[in-house]
Amino acid sequence: MTETEGRHKFSTAVGACEIEWTESGICRFRLPDASRVRGKLHGGAVDTEGLPPLIAEAVTLVRQVLSGTRADLSRLRLDLSYATPFNRRVYECVLAIPFGKTMTYGEVAREVGESGGAQAVGRAMADNKIPLIVPCHRVLAADGKMHGFSAPGGTASKRKLLEIEGAIEPEPPTLFDFVDAQKN
Repeated sequence: MTETEGRHKFSTAVGACEIEWTESGICRFRLPDASRVRGKLHGGAVDTEGLPPLIAEAVTLVRQVLSGTRADLSRLRLDLSYATPFNRRVYECVLAIPFGKTMTYGEVAREVGESGGAQAVGRAMADNKIPLIVPCHRVLAADGKMHGFSAPGGTASKRKLLEIEGAIEPEPPTLFDFVDAQKN
């Protein structure tokens, strides 16, 4: 691993995440699969020694967000060289959505000057290689539903992230949640 590019896996309150970077900034982020998050939360101290300052800060902030603490990920330096000009405009808009708030695909489209471009915004969200940091989970369908999420766990992950941020109410527990809790 070098200072200018690398990959780092780390634990969070909801499971293991992975971050990648280039000399330009963070270029990829992987969330844990929400469908596998059960029982005790992962945690403890994370060693950021030897990581570039940007990545050490990102790891700290991501861990805060995934434990339910408000943190501003929008100030992190990103490498969006993979993104089209339209997708970059969409990502910049989405980066401005505050913690715990949401927008619809149509609202984002209007914000970037593409009225009627909700589907194009959806494609941009599907192309996002930096979920959570570019908070595509904060973008919902016009009916408020969670259609699609390209990160591991799909819409279950999207729902969990919005619950963590307080943007939506947690789903009521089911009988199976009770059974899982009894095993732990």
